[in-house]
Amino acid sequence: MTANPIRVIVADDQQITREGLVALLGLINGVEVVGSAADGSRVLELISTVPCDVVLMDLRMPVLDGVQATQRLRAEHPEIAVVVLTTYSDDGSISAALRAGALGYLTKDTGRGEIEAALRAAVTGQSTFNAPVSQRLVAALTDPAGEPSAEAQHAAREHHPPDGLTAREGEVLALIAAGLSNAEIAGELFIGEATVKSHINNAFAKIGARHRAEAVRYAYEHGLTRD
Repeated sequence: MTANPIRVIVADDQQITREGLVALLGLINGVEVVGSAADGSRVLELISTVPCDVVLMDLRMPVLDGVQATQRLRAEHPEIAVVVLTTYSDDGSISAALRAGALGYLTKDTGRGEIEAALRAAVTGQSTFNAPVSQRLVAALTDPAGEPSAEAQHAAREHHPPDGLTAREGEVLALIAAGLSNAEIAGELFIGEATVKSHINNAFAKIGARHRAEAVRYAYEHGLTRD
């Protein structure tokens, strides 16, 4: 166990799944399960009594479902990240969870390594989606022909990022959409990581993004992604 473990609450209404996740996370070095809950209401109760960094949240739960719990948690405890772990990968479920403030979204066929990566990314403010979810996000952000809108393509061709973004900020958003971390973006652009964070903060303020998931959506909708 590391000196500062990632403190996790597991939320799932199925007892066997919940206990399995607790056991699985217990095998990961640097992760400490500080509680488990069968519904969203219990999650909020636990958070008021135990320190927590990330909630691994199921969506379909009684009393208070995962989306409602995420929305309340993010409003009341914005320092705590939410990573969804669910059976559902339909557009409605993904969109609802991200709009509520979830930072990551995984399906239950995800392996231990991906869950660990998602938890570690979440505590640094980075989004993580496994392959099925990423595919749905990309599909949802393009038109039926599979291409960005005509306006987005025009903006991309003219190299004039929308909403007052600078060319560098647009480039940073493109790299976020490509899944790069801050450190990887710094290496790609040959700039310091602090400069990357500054560009991200400025870009997020201009486009109204609260987290990387919304920035990814924006990048696809406005044709800022790289080929």
